[in-house]
Amino acid sequence: MIVARKWFPIIGLVILSLIWGYNWVVVKQALAFTGPFTFGMMRALIAGAGLFLITAWLRRPLTPGSFWGALLLGLLQTTGFFGFSTWALVAGGAGKTAVLVYTMPFWLIVLAGPLFGEKMQRWQWLSVGIAFAGLIFLFHPWQEQPDFFSSFLAVLAGLSWALAGAWNKYLRSVVQVDLFALNAWQLVIGSLPLLLIALLLEPEPIIWSPFFIGSLIYNAVLATAVAWSLWFFALQEMPAGVAGLGTLATPVLGVLSAWFVLGEIPIFWEITGMILIFSGLAILSGTGLMLAKKWHRE
Repeated sequence: MIVARKWFPIIGLVILSLIWGYNWVVVKQALAFTGPFTFGMMRALIAGAGLFLITAWLRRPLTPGSFWGALLLGLLQTTGFFGFSTWALVAGGAGKTAVLVYTMPFWLIVLAGPLFGEKMQRWQWLSVGIAFAGLIFLFHPWQEQPDFFSSFLAVLAGLSWALAGAWNKYLRSVVQVDLFALNAWQLVIGSLPLLLIALLLEPEPIIWSPFFIGSLIYNAVLATAVAWSLWFFALQEMPAGVAGLGTLATPVLGVLSAWFVLGEIPIFWEITGMILIFSGLAILSGTGLMLAKKWHRE
């Protein structure tokens, strides 16, 4: 029974990869009906409220364990990640944004060393170098490009996500918190700055439609409440670096979904950059598998 439980976080990572992979297309299409900060705020606030109700129904603790810890997590995970990634989709392609955001495992694996003593192997350093080269090709600064700023926002989203993952793992190591309560608090807290930004910068009313309502439900319930809970569970049960590796299928699904649904065909430099980043992720996966085998034996 103990051995079987080891697979729970892995199964959870597979499920969230499927949810998140297609969600890049869903959010891109939803932005035709509202602004990025309004949408990010709504998905976070609805998901947070729902998680509070579920936590109360399950009679689990409603306190975050550490308010200041939940505050920083909310700013990094919800305000930073949701804000930057959704803003990036306004002008940037869904597939390209997905790839840039999912440089997160590289940031997380680098942060895991000094923060948690998870020593990086030579192959991991190589993968980071290859991914950095891929970033240069994706940005291709030698050519003028209209979506340079959106690409920069996507990278910031990945970095913010990695910092949130590292902070979440540290917080759970020093404070006893409930998974649902912590996620609910960080979602609600992180949605408040997004609300303020939306009120200041997005005065246009929301265009309500069946698709927009459906995309909001998909984001609030599946892509936020369910998937982020699975992500935090994986961080709790697995080494931070291995957990980051578990999401590697998501950008691939994001690129394929954007290609088939939105007709986004990347140019030569973007294809080269994606291949390099995916190559770096593949190398990182190889070392991650070795870490996972070691983790399973422990």
